[in-house]
Amino acid sequence: MHTRQVVGQVRYRICTDCAHGVITAVVIDERFHSTGLGTRALSHLRSRHPGLTWCSTLSKRTTRDLLRRMRIPTTTSVRPCPHVHQTLSAPTGPILASG
Repeated sequence: MHTRQVVGQVRYRICTDCAHGVITAVVIDERFHSTGLGTRALSHLRSRHPGLTWCSTLSKRTTRDLLRRMRIPTTTSVRPCPHVHQTLSAPTGPILASG
């Protein structure tokens, strides 16, 4: 039987005025590490918001390696643009797996 279950989450902020996105968290259940779900989740994020320039504030080794593979640079600033207080949103996307 195939069931879909939430096994992780990607948190990010976007500014549509600047066409800029910041990934603030990538959390995946440990049992799904090294399965490619992180790569699939970030690829889906890019396809869901085409035309945005992405960066990340993450610095843990596992997420840093994922971001390097996906060619998403890291930044120390959470404020990517001057209109951060007006248009920056904090959506969250679940990561689903079939089992």
